[in-house]
Amino acid sequence: MTERNTSTDSPEKRAAGIAAAGLVSSGMVVGLGTGSTVAYTIKELGRRVKEEGLDILGVVTSYQSEMLAIDAGIRLTTLSQDPELDIAIDGADQIDSNLYAIKGGGAAHTREKIVSVSAKRFVVVADDSKTSTQLDKPVPVEVLPFAKEPAVNRIRKLGGEPRLRSAVKKDGPVITDNGNFVLDVEFGVIKDPEALALQLSAVPGVVEHGIFSNVTELYIGKKDGSVKIISRQK
Repeated sequence: MTERNTSTDSPEKRAAGIAAAGLVSSGMVVGLGTGSTVAYTIKELGRRVKEEGLDILGVVTSYQSEMLAIDAGIRLTTLSQDPELDIAIDGADQIDSNLYAIKGGGAAHTREKIVSVSAKRFVVVADDSKTSTQLDKPVPVEVLPFAKEPAVNRIRKLGGEPRLRSAVKKDGPVITDNGNFVLDVEFGVIKDPEALALQLSAVPGVVEHGIFSNVTELYIGKKDGSVKIISRQK
């Protein structure tokens, strides 16, 4: 299975992904995120399953992470069977100094958010390029196709400029694993992520947005193989 955004090996992503895998121990139910950095986590967990007898269950957030987990030999479960997770590990498109994150570059943010809030501990793995003082990347917003135009109008009133995400190797828009569209919304610098998150959630037809406010720890991989760990201030 080809991972998103991985054309070459990345020592930073590998360091962060493998370090976060060390948080997992036997008996845990683990949320497995989507993307190029957490792919290293999934592979490392698979190695431990095969070589060390690590006994875990995984809950996946996308078709991509499902295929990676199956290839790695990780036993899978669902939120219906295991609604409370011990830990969720995922990547981010951008994360600020207060550990607010933007996710959804892989159009899996709805399932990623459900899995992350179901976990006692939510760890984001990233490299330095994903960190920023304030969020300013476009916010992915998953919308029902039926409600796209009304949602676009309401989001514009919030100060955003939505753009329907187009597929790369097919004509037409990206379709999520849930059968919906994705709007990438430019807001410029987001000074109050919490307030904007509430406003987007209130738009009829919005299934979920990519602002995450529940990150407990951030693992930042460095080029020398070291990892910087930042925890949310309580």
